[in-house]
Amino acid sequence: MLENKMELKFLAKSENESFARVTVAAFASQLDPTLEEIEDVKMAVSEAVTNSIIHGYENKGGIVTIVSSIKDRELTIEVIDEGIGIENIEKAMEPLYTSRPDLERSGMGFTVMESFMNNVKVESEKGKGTRIRMKKKFDIVESD
Repeated sequence: MLENKMELKFLAKSENESFARVTVAAFASQLDPTLEEIEDVKMAVSEAVTNSIIHGYENKGGIVTIVSSIKDRELTIEVIDEGIGIENIEKAMEPLYTSRPDLERSGMGFTVMESFMNNVKVESEKGKGTRIRMKKKFDIVESD
């Protein structure tokens, strides 16, 4: 099966988060997912995009890029920013850890992503940005 791919770039503004999640969900809809699977994708994208806006760019603007692909019923979503980066990825991925307690963040973003996707990988370099790569395998739908 050939890979299908799409790329989306948008300003790192919180009002664009819902646009990003709906766009990725629409792209994933070609896999004929269940409502639950679509909601999982939307939640994971929301968390990743929100992390880029709030933590990566510190609400100061920038560009968030989403690259999404489908191959063999697996959806891959990459959320990329060129923000401040993550100093300690392992620490950042711990449940309840937040680098922005001043904003009353719950520190559950990565935990949410991991619970809704089959695989979450984070690459980051201080001062250069972050790439979150998430994968979700979709079940084959049996027709009646």
